[in-house]
Amino acid sequence: MRKSEYALWALLVLAVLAAGTTMVSLARSQSASAANSEIYKQLDLFGEVLERVRADYVEQPEDSELIESAINGMLTALDPHSAYLTPKHFRDMQVQTRGEFGGLGIEVTMENGVVKVVSPIEDTPASRAGLMSGDLITHLDKEQILGLTLQEAVEKMRGPINSPISLTVVRKGVEDPFEVKVVRDMIHINPVKYNAEGDDVGYVRLTTFNEQTTENMQKAIEDLKKQLGPNLKGYIIDLRNNPGGLLDQAISVSDAFLDQGAIVLTRGRNLEETQRSNARTGDITDGKKIVVLINGGSASASEIVAGALQDHHRATIIGTRSFGKGSVQTIIPLGSNGALRLTTARYYTPSGRSIQAKGIAPEVVVEEELPEELKKKVEIQGTRGEANLRGHLKGEYEAQEGEEVEEESGSSSYVPQDKEKDTQLNYALDLLRGIKSVDTETKKKAEAN
Repeated sequence: MRKSEYALWALLVLAVLAAGTTMVSLARSQSASAANSEIYKQLDLFGEVLERVRADYVEQPEDSELIESAINGMLTALDPHSAYLTPKHFRDMQVQTRGEFGGLGIEVTMENGVVKVVSPIEDTPASRAGLMSGDLITHLDKEQILGLTLQEAVEKMRGPINSPISLTVVRKGVEDPFEVKVVRDMIHINPVKYNAEGDDVGYVRLTTFNEQTTENMQKAIEDLKKQLGPNLKGYIIDLRNNPGGLLDQAISVSDAFLDQGAIVLTRGRNLEETQRSNARTGDITDGKKIVVLINGGSASASEIVAGALQDHHRATIIGTRSFGKGSVQTIIPLGSNGALRLTTARYYTPSGRSIQAKGIAPEVVVEEELPEELKKKVEIQGTRGEANLRGHLKGEYEAQEGEEVEEESGSSSYVPQDKEKDTQLNYALDLLRGIKSVDTETKKKAEAN
């Protein structure tokens, strides 16, 4: 009898638990159903508006353009960096990140409606064909360039490897235009430029973070070591006007100068999406002094490198406040329909500082002297940074003692072409040579010489 009572009570308890579980499941199901019902209503509204536009707009619209614009509208309403990439834009982005493409190997600009050669890249089809700086290209395969944009002209010059193209060239000192036949080859975009400054400082400029950046930077450092030998006092890593690029390249560039510790933290919407990247043992500079130059054009991956080296006291940061793009964009391919570029996380420096709409503040603020025409432009328009972009993500800041957490608006991105007039570069050189020193506690503002 007692066993029967126990069995009955056990059945009752199980029944209550089952009923409770069913009620919770039903509540969740109803909540999900209500959410789905609401989104379906909104989609019905979208469908109604789409049909009305297709039927009644003053001109016959292209259906594909309507849908593409609707997708872009949805994404740009999220933040300035989320976007839909058409198949063409997706291919262009892949070319930029790979750092290589089939082409001629010339840096060009547009002048008076024709393409002007800024400079041929060494050991490329253009240089081997004899193209020179200042040459004007008026026709491509006998079709005139006049009327094309620079981007359209560049696209026509790119193409499959080993395919020929005929250029009509006008050259100063040569009376008549002449034809130059060039066979396209694989062109590698070198994101690293370097040279020795005097006999004691290595200068390395990173223009972007593509798949070639870390490898080429390591080669540059090794070459500078050989050039300067025992006289080498340190390195200047110039990240000014570097708009960023691949996250893994920013991590590997930072790792090249660090022996241990965190490089960057990324945090998504959920706690389990937090990731931390750590440095591995090995400093390619053998512990030499490093100065990093940044300005208002230094963004994203550039800010990751500057923030990591700053937090670990591995480098002195000189220049002006960086752009403040502290968000991660993930590229999600959509098959033959292009790709989705979606903001999925925020960046944080090793100490947990948010870069978003705040940027990296240098230890030593050094302003470049602006030409008069740029001074007037800045007075009217001001400087641009992430904090100025409409719809930008808000940063997540923790107030430290004596620190303000208000959003910043960026800084000037002007860099003089003449190195002798480059105040930031010359300050960095003086710092490495011991002519100047840095009071990092007060972050004093350097006076331009």
